[in-house]
Amino acid sequence: MIVLDSDHLSVLLDERDARCLPLFERLDKTEDVALPIVCIEEQLRGWLAQIHRVNDPYRQIAPYLRLKKTFTHLRDWPIVEWDELAADRFSDLRHLRNRIGSQDLRIACIALANDALLLSANLRDFEQVPGLRVKDWLGSAEL
Repeated sequence: MIVLDSDHLSVLLDERDARCLPLFERLDKTEDVALPIVCIEEQLRGWLAQIHRVNDPYRQIAPYLRLKKTFTHLRDWPIVEWDELAADRFSDLRHLRNRIGSQDLRIACIALANDALLLSANLRDFEQVPGLRVKDWLGSAEL
């Protein structure tokens, strides 16, 4: 299984990004690609925060449209849950005191709990997680 970090998901959700089509084509040739629920949470939090930052209802139109587009794109993707096994991994790894954010550690634990390869451009942080397999498919050499 392959799971996507938020940076790879964001590229897929933005057709204007030159990396979108090559990444989509590469993922389309790969079986068993899924999204960690934590990445979906991050996407939704981002658009909701943008909507709530502005009081002008006309300036909220674009973020609401992007939120709708996000839901439309995500509906066909399998979602990997935050479950007891991922929570167990999280508890174990928190004691190591790695310098990695909680959300990233949750994403890593979902990948570990599902024996999945994580696709992320944030190799510096994720390579600190013992046993995690991580690759960056957004780098120009990868696509």
